[in-house]
Amino acid sequence: MIDHISIAVRDLKASARFYEALLAPLGMKRVREWSTSVGFGKTYPEFWINERDRLKPLGEDNGAHIALRAPDTKAVDAFHAAALAAGAHSAGAPGMRHEYSPHYYAAFIRDWDGNRIEAVTFLKDAK
Repeated sequence: MIDHISIAVRDLKASARFYEALLAPLGMKRVREWSTSVGFGKTYPEFWINERDRLKPLGEDNGAHIALRAPDTKAVDAFHAAALAAGAHSAGAPGMRHEYSPHYYAAFIRDWDGNRIEAVTFLKDAK
């Protein structure tokens, strides 16, 4: 149902490098670039970052929350590790989230601008 999403970032070049690293384990790469936007996806732009140089950092309880589907737990783990290596803050280490579903395996990060990004996969045999 959703074709694409976009979030605001203060530094497009730095954020593009950041998102390039953490989206790679999810199978996404840069597929479109404009002067104030970069689109990432598998074949077309599904996830956009848009420069808003006057944006103020968002507080812990603000910002977007975006969940991206991962193919497996290794991709979720790699997403989280890449984000931390690139300077993000963990908002939830990789692991089961039984409060959501007995099959829900996810990791959460908060980017430099306060957006909360999640990678999630659903395990068939989890209990």
